[in-house]
Amino acid sequence: MKKALIATLVAGSVTVASAGYNMAVCKGCHGQNFEKKALGASKVVKDMEKADIVAALKGYKDGTYGGAMKGTMLGQVAGMNEADMSAVADEIKAQ
Repeated sequence: MKKALIATLVAGSVTVASAGYNMAVCKGCHGQNFEKKALGASKVVKDMEKADIVAALKGYKDGTYGGAMKGTMLGQVAGMNEADMSAVADEIKAQ
């Protein structure tokens, strides 16, 4: 489990410049349709509004959101800009 988490964190820091953020990393923890509580601790992302998803991603990046998941998600959002965050939220809501 620990090795898988580390691999996911490393892979999650990669963005694909021409196609946006690598959603496979998100789906690895949150489920193919964002229906899971990541690591059994997060909110179910598909149930969140787009604005709330973007606010959460921004909060993870600046350290103001996330409680116990803060450290895990920081690696996922570190390289994201606001356009990436909006695109991720759009993809989640499209599921």
